[in-house]
Parts: sequence; C-alpha cells; structure tokens
Amino acid sequence: MTEVPPPFDPELAAALEQLGPDAGPGLAPEDIPARRATGRELAAALDPTRGGAFDAADRWVPGPPGAPDLSLLVCRPVAPPAPGPLPVLYHVHGGGLVLGTNRAGLEEPLTWAAELGAVVVSVEYRLAPEHPHPAPVEDVYAGLLWTAGHAAELGADPARIVAVGASAGGGLCAALALLARDRGGPRPAGQLLMSPMLDDRGDSVSARQLAGLGTWDRSASATAWRALLGERAGGPGVSPYAAPARARDLSGLPPAFLDVGSAETFRDETVAYASRLWAAGGVAELHVWPGGYHGFDALAPDAAVSRSARAARLDWLRRLR
Repeated sequence: MTEVPPPFDPELAAALEQLGPDAGPGLAPEDIPARRATGRELAAALDPTRGGAFDAADRWVPGPPGAPDLSLLVCRPVAPPAPGPLPVLYHVHGGGLVLGTNRAGLEEPLTWAAELGAVVVSVEYRLAPEHPHPAPVEDVYAGLLWTAGHAAELGADPARIVAVGASAGGGLCAALALLARDRGGPRPAGQLLMSPMLDDRGDSVSARQLAGLGTWDRSASATAWRALLGERAGGPGVSPYAAPARARDLSGLPPAFLDVGSAETFRDETVAYASRLWAAGGVAELHVWPGGYHGFDALAPDAAVSRSARAARLDWLRRLR
C-alpha cells in the first residue's frame, strides 16, 4: 500500500513551487561538484560581521592527529551586552556531509549571537566522499577542543559552548556529543539539532512517505551516506560517531533541542532520537513543525511556521543560559 505523505504547509508549498522543477529533492554523486560550486558562491555573499556588529576572522587551528589544520570562522560581538566571558555557539554546517563551508547556514546562528551576546565559532570540516568517516566528525571534535582550550583568548566561557547544526550539521553535533562523552572531552552545554541527519538506514515511514518530495529525500540521503560510509552504509556495525541513531547508550549527554518538519525525510529518526534521550534519563525538547519540509524556514523565512520555529530555538538558547 502506498504511504500517503502529510501535506506541506500552504505558505511553505508556495515557496517550494516558486523554485520550479530544478529544485528536486534528490542528489546524485555526479551532482556534487556543481552543488559545491553554487554553495561556495552563496557563502561568499555572506557578511559574517553583520554590518560591523561582529569582529569576524578566519583562524587555522590544529586538526586531528595526522590530519590537516582546520579553518574556523570566529565571530565575536563588537559590543557585548555585559562584561565577562561570553557563551559560544559552536556551529557545524549542513550539506549532506558532501557540501558546504563554515559560512554555510550561518545566518541564523549570527542572529542568535546578536540577541544573546555570544561568540560564534563555525568549523569547516573535510567532506565526503574524498574524506569518508571518521574525517568529518574528527574535524568537528578537534575544532571543539581548540575552542574550549582557547576560550579565554576568545573572551568566552568554556563551560557555555553549545553545539548547533542543521541537517548533516545536526547529525555531526549529535555525534560530537557522543564522542566528547566517550573520550572525556569538553562537554557542550547543549546541543541544538535542527532536522538532524542521524540514521544511515533510511527506511523509516517518513523516509518512504516523502520519497521524491520536498527539498531532500531518501535518495539524496543514500548518496550522502554512501559517500561517508561506502558499502557499509545501511549495514551492520556502523559507528554511532557516523550515524548517532546507531548509538546503544544515550545517557549522560548534554541537554538537547531537536526540531523537524512533519513532512520531511528526517522526521521519524529525529522523533525516535528524542524519545531515546528521554528513555536514557536525558533532557530534550522536541518540536515537530506541521507541514514543514527539510530546510523550510531557510526557504520561506517569513512563513508563520518558520517564524515559530526560529522563535522556539532562540527561546531554548535563552533558557539554556
């Protein structure tokens, strides 16, 4: 029997329709070079200073042992609202593990930082398939180590580093929390996971319902996971540091905020992860936005549901502080 998908929110559906037929939800391996080039062009247009509100600088810092140095974009408020060490938003960009730079998806974290008086540190990790697992998550962990170890230099509080990311970045933030726990590394004060990419198996009800719909579907996920894991994707023995849904133990993790659209591929894996955090005695806040497809609030920021989603994330960050 065909699984009927939930409808898109009308405002979001209208925004998606405006993109036309070229904005399909799939991603084939041969599409990656062109999509990377487009992403770099868009990222280059970002002003990380927000008109002079932030002092923005690219920093090269040590990568994982035996790996190249990392590029971190550090954005510090020029006029912090209060004296003393500032909280840090440690940003991990999305892009299906195969696309993106440390400027991708940075608009919302900069908005939060302006509201909260926070430093933003955005990590540029190595991308698959050229750099399969564990390269991306090890880069993200190395960036966290540097950020915590150099907090005083940044005017920041190492005890108030919040990992934030969308899509693949959300999955990497969840993996980062697991890795930091298991290695005894710096513990993030929280993890903000927006439509996180958590499960390489891709056989949930929502993945089947939304095949061929929205902005990212199970075929795109399959391309991404194969790029990261090769033939291991979907099979036994996949590391939880690659696909956090594989983790057997979710205890002892930082407080989490998770949100996802009701009409997107990652809905069920996000809901399941939140439920497992609660089952392990953890703290988690979950929002499922009605009619939302993947990345809906970036595509249609003025839609009512997008405004609600963005307000909820900022409210959680305020309460976490």
